Amino acid sequence: MLIEHKLDNTQITEDEKKHKVKTKSDVILVGSGIMSATLGIFLKELEPELTITILERLPDAAQESTNAWNNAGTGHSAFCELNYTPMKDGVVDAKKAVGIAASYEISKEFWAYLVKEKNMINPTDFIHKVPHFSFVWGQENVVYLKKRFEALTENPLFFGMEYTEDRAIINQWMPLVMKGRDFKVPVAATKMAIGTDVDFGALSRAMLKYLSKQDGVTVKFNEDVKDLEREKDGLWNLTSTNELTHEKEHHEASFVFIGAGGGSLPLLEKSDIPEAQGFGGFPVSGQWLRCTNQEIIEQHAAKVYGKASVGSPPMSVPHLDTRVINGKKELLFGPFAGFTTKFLKKGSYFDLVKSLEFTNIFPMLSAGMHNFPLTKYLIQQAMQSHSDRMKSLKEYFPTARSKDWKLEIAGKRVQVIKKDEEEGGKLEFGTEVVFAKDGSLSALLGASPGASTSVSIMLEVMLDCFKRKTNSPEWQEKLKQMIPSYHEDLAHDEKLIIKSRKYTSEVLNLK
Repeated sequence: MLIEHKLDNTQITEDEKKHKVKTKSDVILVGSGIMSATLGIFLKELEPELTITILERLPDAAQESTNAWNNAGTGHSAFCELNYTPMKDGVVDAKKAVGIAASYEISKEFWAYLVKEKNMINPTDFIHKVPHFSFVWGQENVVYLKKRFEALTENPLFFGMEYTEDRAIINQWMPLVMKGRDFKVPVAATKMAIGTDVDFGALSRAMLKYLSKQDGVTVKFNEDVKDLEREKDGLWNLTSTNELTHEKEHHEASFVFIGAGGGSLPLLEKSDIPEAQGFGGFPVSGQWLRCTNQEIIEQHAAKVYGKASVGSPPMSVPHLDTRVINGKKELLFGPFAGFTTKFLKKGSYFDLVKSLEFTNIFPMLSAGMHNFPLTKYLIQQAMQSHSDRMKSLKEYFPTARSKDWKLEIAGKRVQVIKKDEEEGGKLEFGTEVVFAKDGSLSALLGASPGASTSVSIMLEVMLDCFKRKTNSPEWQEKLKQMIPSYHEDLAHDEKLIIKSRKYTSEVLNLK
């Protein structure tokens, strides 16, 4: 464990000189997105004496999956995302939505700590109040949405949600969506006024800036981690190449977290830990339609999510989305998917091929055979023209004009493929955390809801990798200070939810 195995940074042996060891630290974080930034803050707040090295391949922080233009959704709280509430045999399953909503409230508490106690960032620089809506049309979908509303509002996290089939009310909520719509087709919508939009890129950069000023923290950009291996003494040795000087560098630590987005899987495979065997990745590219007409942008202030088309994957849920990116209000529609072999936006077309190993090739081939319709869907999406995308947009914004929208390239998602006893391999549409048995290494794979639940995910990492310390009275007290609802049942305690939201709304300027 890293806490018991602190390193003496002052002693550099001849062997280390030979291997050009640039940094020796207790912790190495690979990647500078929201996950690494969150874990870095947690560890430094809980154990100020820890030494931490952060290695980032690009010249700046949070430029891949966490970047606002690359992130397919923000402020995921399950208020409006219909893919989190599947219906089977006429019954809507709200379990996943409740879990995500609770995790998002925990994230807000942590961010409030960063704002209030650490003065790390102005809340208006990263979070804004934007109502969340679900919108459907057609009788079958109307029935589903009403059942979803009834299932969700049984839980106090969703108290305040409104449901209506009244076209006049829906028109007040989202005029762009209703203008020019066929009056003969039944419609329905739900509204959560307390929804938010988050620029995770801005938040992550502020967190990295704070970390870089702390004693014992080293942030190195332009460092592409190529390999990692476990030494006989139990330390991890990471080899990186400096993108500017092309010089190889070695970095040692007793604990490594791989939070490199699409780049996590290749590094996890190189770790050779048994727990990594059988994992594969299915990369998916993303695209947006971005509105260029400021007058139209000002007419919409909402996140409007609909249902994915029949036969399309859960990640394709379309939405007409108000975003605040770098302080400017934007309007996006999508996402549109596409077939790719890259694991990163600035990656290689050989990423997919290089990820194939003896232990994962069968699960990946099996998952591919069972998900052939998905491959076909992605190829069709990639071949779409601008007029095809506009046709999809007009289902949500009937009077949209082609000249007011342009294509914006988003980031890459690498969906997790894992072993499955029945199917051989299974494609997962979520987030997966992989741990070494001894707690010396952890890696994050997958995508949505990702960033919005980053705080809960990193708490899970600490509990698995630093269990003794996490359960100590000192860490427990500090965690309670950072997250007031820590260890309480936020998912079902109405008074606690009200208290938590009142606190975060005041601190994060979301009244």
